[in-house]
Amino acid sequence: MQGTITKAISSFYYVDTKNGLYECKARGVFKLKAQQFVVGDVVEIEILDEENKKAVINRALERKNLLKRPPIANVTQAILLFAIKNPDPNLSLIDRFLVLAQKQDLEIIIALNKIDLDEENLLKTLEEIYTPLGYPIAAVSAEGRQNVEPIKKLLKNQISIVAGPSGAGKSTLINALIDTELKTGQVSEKIGRGRHTTRYVELIQIDDSSYIADSPGFSSIDLDEIEEKELKEYFVEFHEYDEDCRFGAKCLHENEPNCAVRDAVDENKISSQRYRSYLQLLGEIRETKRRRY
Repeated sequence: MQGTITKAISSFYYVDTKNGLYECKARGVFKLKAQQFVVGDVVEIEILDEENKKAVINRALERKNLLKRPPIANVTQAILLFAIKNPDPNLSLIDRFLVLAQKQDLEIIIALNKIDLDEENLLKTLEEIYTPLGYPIAAVSAEGRQNVEPIKKLLKNQISIVAGPSGAGKSTLINALIDTELKTGQVSEKIGRGRHTTRYVELIQIDDSSYIADSPGFSSIDLDEIEEKELKEYFVEFHEYDEDCRFGAKCLHENEPNCAVRDAVDENKISSQRYRSYLQLLGEIRETKRRRY
């Protein structure tokens, strides 16, 4: 029987199948090979005890993708959740999430929570930056269940992950989307970010073909699998100017002469904020490589 691992705790894997949820362990051969299964893996299981729903995992099917932080396989969609206020959105962090979501070829939704606190009309500023790039923006108040339905419709036939900094309201949004009560925490007033209330990754089933994942809170993601020459591919607004650069595809849009991308930034055709994010990430990739070698 095939199923999807929805939760992994210690050496136990909980596999959702057409016949219900089974508590599984991996066969000894996998332990000898040090093979790790993760949430989202599609696996074949052998039932040992139908009454108590016990089984063992015989093998895993090939993964479509694998996210490292958090460890989860076969994700198809990322809901990048940031708060409009408390904590204030970090645009550089938004861009970092976008790069990594595109690296995994995921559908992307930018969700802005706590919209009821938007006294400075920050939503409009973010829409002006990201909507022209093709990233849909959903403005919600998860706690007040405001504007949640449009996001809920986008979950159909997807394995979605809600990702974003601590305190943005990930668990609260998931509560609103699936009408459950995950453990939520308060944002620390002293440090302006949330406590990490989710300790492990879990897929929550929406229907027969739809899952959503709540993941441990984090505020930074490394870029160790992205090469510096690759980074520009994930800044979609650069693409139409690439061919006009003096050095063409070899141009990193940094210090090269006659760079059409830099000219577009100067002419306000490309967001200066996005370009600063690009340079920051480029520097981080180089520093990571320098430390590695």
